[in-house]
Amino acid sequence: MKSNNRFSPLWLALSAVVGIFIGTFYANHFGGNRLSIINSGTNKLNNLLHIVDDQYVDTVDVANLVEQAMPQLLSELDPHSVYISAKDKQMAEDDLRGSFSGVGIEFVIRKDTLRVQNVIKNGPSERAGVLAGDKIVEVDDSAFVGKTLTNEEAMHRLKGPKDTKVKLGIVRRGEKDLHYITVTRGEIPMKSVNAIYMLDETTGYIRIKNFGENTYPEMLIALAQLSQDDFSNLVIDLRGNTGGYLGSAVQIANEFLPKNKLIVYTEGRRSPRQEYRSDGRGSYQSMPLVVLIDEGSASASEILAGAIQDNDRGTIIGRRSFGKGLVQQPIEFNDGSMMRLTIARYYTPSGRCIQKPYVSGQDKDYEEDLLMRYQHGEFFSQDSIKHTGPEFKTGKGRIVYGGGGITPDIFVGEDTTAYTSYYKEATMSGLILQYCYDYTDDNRDGLSAFGDVDALERYLKRQNIVERFATYAEKQGLKRRNLLIKRSYQLLERFLCSRIIYNVLDEQAWIEYLNADDPAILRTLQLFKEGGAFPD
Repeated sequence: MKSNNRFSPLWLALSAVVGIFIGTFYANHFGGNRLSIINSGTNKLNNLLHIVDDQYVDTVDVANLVEQAMPQLLSELDPHSVYISAKDKQMAEDDLRGSFSGVGIEFVIRKDTLRVQNVIKNGPSERAGVLAGDKIVEVDDSAFVGKTLTNEEAMHRLKGPKDTKVKLGIVRRGEKDLHYITVTRGEIPMKSVNAIYMLDETTGYIRIKNFGENTYPEMLIALAQLSQDDFSNLVIDLRGNTGGYLGSAVQIANEFLPKNKLIVYTEGRRSPRQEYRSDGRGSYQSMPLVVLIDEGSASASEILAGAIQDNDRGTIIGRRSFGKGLVQQPIEFNDGSMMRLTIARYYTPSGRCIQKPYVSGQDKDYEEDLLMRYQHGEFFSQDSIKHTGPEFKTGKGRIVYGGGGITPDIFVGEDTTAYTSYYKEATMSGLILQYCYDYTDDNRDGLSAFGDVDALERYLKRQNIVERFATYAEKQGLKRRNLLIKRSYQLLERFLCSRIIYNVLDEQAWIEYLNADDPAILRTLQLFKEGGAFPD
């Protein structure tokens, strides 16, 4: 008896171990938990989701979990591999398509109300009688105001298939009753060439805001228009152009290069080298050319600028470009969502990849690169540019740099002598945009009498517009600082006038006004007069 008692603790311990082992065995093999399968490799993620769905303590919307996880998963690869939900896919594609179907208005949302800023000429809304300044408060007899009204929601409600109708409830200045207008949706052109005019007697100017499906034919039309004015020099403005389709940039570069010049090539782990070369059919192979870039010029913009620079075909003026040298392939899913997966890098003719450095999964540092450039002084001084890549040489032996954007041949920095804390707060807070909309709305009848930029500018400068803004801003909480306002007077007046010109006239008028005293434009015209548009 004593002998049995002596071994009882051991038997109890062994029984517990055997019980735990048996319980674990049955739990693993019959309870739905497949940890062994998860650890096997390729199906780990699918099995993880299955187990969460099957055994998690609360009910889980697995589809929503996947939607939230996909962007995070891709962000671990590089900054430009992205997931786009089915809901956002159409909006993402519309930016680069030649057109979309909608009502044809530009709008702003102020005080929880959609306000029509501009009506597209000859578009569905103009034909139906919608006016700039109208407030849309109902759509198809449903309220269209409040905190839930966002740009995304507005576009979702106003866009739709061609020839479908949408009923708008409108509040119009000077009318007490709600005004109802039914608009038949139609194709709205999305222009990527948004300004074409002569800077002087000999210099044509074309601004490209992105590279979409129709950019190349739009460019040919723009060149034909300038030909009627006998232009002999050309400026292509790519400032702020975030890119788009590589093919459109290649087509445009082809217009300016002799036969068999390398424009760009792409290469990746599973993507063999693919070269894009000029075919010699371009109509402007010898015209003096300047390309303007800045820190907002990215991707396809850098392909075009790099092709011109590396082939010594023209002069690049401005500030260092963004630095996006990764190629994305769109891949669609069955539910209508898609991802854009980086499959290759692109290289300029000299062999440089202009992708700026990044660390996988650290998007914040990558996104704040432009802020770091600004703080480092790069926007103001060429000596502050930090090149992270090796040196390369153009066809003529000029040194160019990889690893972080296209560095211009001629640097033109920002002039910050008139910047003040008051100006910065007035612009960053959105108060200037708000004031300009209100001013335009309150004075539409009088302002509409001015049909050109110069006349409208002269009128606005007589209206003491800066003082009026300062009074308005003070009521909105921006403390009046008279000395700082005086120091920034010209900057404030320029910004205010430009936005009102945009509201009253159009985008080209706005660009023409800003270009009139733009340092990069002035430096370009000086270069043409000196006959130095072709790099030495």
